Amino acid sequence: MEFKPTTLNERIDSIDIIRGFSLLGILLVNIFGFYLPMPHIDLQNWFTEAMDIIWHQTLDIYVQSSFYPLFSMLFGYGIAMQYLKAEKTGVRFYSFARKRLIVLFVLGMLHALFIWWGDILAMYAFCGFFLLLFIRFNPKMILTFGLVIYGLLHVMILGGYGMLGIANEKMEAIPVNIVMVESALSAYGIGGWGEAFSQRLNDLTVQMNPSMWIFSLFTILPYMLIGAAFAKWRLIERAKSLKGLWISFAVICNALGLFIKSAPFMYERTYLLEYLKVYIGGPILAIGYMALIVCICLLPFATKILQPIGLAGRMSLTIYIMQSIICTIIFYDYGFGLYGQVNVQMGVLIALVIFIVQIIFALSWFMKFKQGPLEYAVKKITYKTL
Repeated sequence: MEFKPTTLNERIDSIDIIRGFSLLGILLVNIFGFYLPMPHIDLQNWFTEAMDIIWHQTLDIYVQSSFYPLFSMLFGYGIAMQYLKAEKTGVRFYSFARKRLIVLFVLGMLHALFIWWGDILAMYAFCGFFLLLFIRFNPKMILTFGLVIYGLLHVMILGGYGMLGIANEKMEAIPVNIVMVESALSAYGIGGWGEAFSQRLNDLTVQMNPSMWIFSLFTILPYMLIGAAFAKWRLIERAKSLKGLWISFAVICNALGLFIKSAPFMYERTYLLEYLKVYIGGPILAIGYMALIVCICLLPFATKILQPIGLAGRMSLTIYIMQSIICTIIFYDYGFGLYGQVNVQMGVLIALVIFIVQIIFALSWFMKFKQGPLEYAVKKITYKTL
């Protein structure tokens, strides 16, 4: 029996809508990496204009460190849904899943090498292989594994702070690598494709160094496990009968997450508060966003109103890669050459315009086709090798 892709009748509208909103959040975070010399600067101390600082702090509270956990949970949710479907239909899940993850990993590496150094797809696929080790367990066990692995991260960070005695000290600015900053400004800002490619390789030595792959197993993987546990409980599919749970999540997680993430700006930015903002407040707010959208989708006609965003979510792989192509054309010298020349407010505006254009593209595409172009290509490659 063959493993078949999810049909339109099987799709859960709210999941696609959550995924669509996640794509917007990811773009709002990634946009800095397209026009600034990251990962060689500390954004917290990079901006000097008051308006830039305010806009960056707003994004730091509402967006940064919340949307990659949300998208990771959705990634895990999707794999668990495929596992449940395979169990129901009696097909070989692991053969299909491994080959699909290999395809996604290769696509992510090609994206990183030839389009943009900040790729996350390859690491998602990498963590996905470890997720397969846990996917057969019941949801309580999967959730426990996720929390335990994530807890190990907290032990390491807090243990390090305790040993160094810096938890309550004011966080120092990360030293700026001036040579790499000037190299990035030159390569991306005034260099051609060859110079950009060479610089991209240098940036990848930071973005994809061995420690980052290991670190992803303590950050990205736990979120995937949480998402997989949610899927096995069918929490989103049973949202109507679990309305009280989702409303509680929406109220508590949004309020608590925003408070924790605002703390470094309301008080002194200590190492402890910065850690809490990123690794506690970020994922809590991610669950809050998920819950809020699930609750909104329970309202009459809400899914119809939000359908365009859901369509973007249905072709999330295409939208994600497309964002990199569009942004490099806008900011790099072989395109419009705006690298290093826009402020934070303009960057946010550009991101919003790009996402609106992508929604229009998705609307147009699905008038004629049932899958996004990259989704279709991945499906064909994966099934051809089965």
